[in-house]
Amino acid sequence: MPELPEVEALKDFLTEHLVGHEIVRVLPVAISVLKTYDPPVGALEGHRVSAVHRYGKFLDLETEGGPRLVTHLARAGWLHWKDELPSGPPRPGKGPLALRVALETGAGFDLTEAGTQKRLAVYVVSDPREVPGIGRLGPDPLADDFDEARFAALLEGERRQIKGALRDQSLIAGVGNAYSDEILHAAKMSPFKLAASLTPEEVTRLYDALRTTLTEAVERSRGIAAGRLKAEKKSGLRVHGRTGEPCPVCGDTIREVSFSDSSLQYCPTCQTGGKPLADRRLSRLLK
Repeated sequence: MPELPEVEALKDFLTEHLVGHEIVRVLPVAISVLKTYDPPVGALEGHRVSAVHRYGKFLDLETEGGPRLVTHLARAGWLHWKDELPSGPPRPGKGPLALRVALETGAGFDLTEAGTQKRLAVYVVSDPREVPGIGRLGPDPLADDFDEARFAALLEGERRQIKGALRDQSLIAGVGNAYSDEILHAAKMSPFKLAASLTPEEVTRLYDALRTTLTEAVERSRGIAAGRLKAEKKSGLRVHGRTGEPCPVCGDTIREVSFSDSSLQYCPTCQTGGKPLADRRLSRLLK
């Protein structure tokens, strides 16, 4: 799933390639991708893109005198830029293409989604706050006013495990499964630790890890073409998706805890005092 650093890089990429250009055609290929109907998607046509914004994991294309195109790429969605779009109309079918946006130059982009769970979402709205997911977002962790005191206040009284709290978009916007693993590894903290139980020293450590991990990921992604961002994300991850590999800090074997539709990775030596966490799904299989 694209998270804050990748969506921030896409915002920068689209700012460079879209701003000042006119949208001449918006072609929904998978009707399920459209989550709004008024204004219609065709209302974007004939308007120039004036700015590109990011809200958490949402991308927002603002136009001059027209509506806005807001996208959430979900777990398996992606944006593919093309300097020259195919001349013929896309064929509806079972392929990954969900929506195409064409510019007056002949360039444009496709939104695609792999897999069978279709969660990619496109909204055409007058104000991004009309999108339910944006309206519920918590503060952006890279905002100038997101200081340690504000972070501590968010965690105060939070009875969930810190892994789940970091991923809650209504608490903090933009962090998903991958970067929450990376942040907790950098903070040397168990993903199962209760957020409300953190000491002031642990809050400081987690806050520093949050800001540093995301800032470094954004810097790694800056200037990279949209098509290469997935590979860049994977290459920069230290523990997430690296089950069985050695920890780059201590050399211990990276372990995994599996859930019904996701998994987390961690280093026992760095994060849990050398003790492996119980993998409930594996335990059930062994019974």
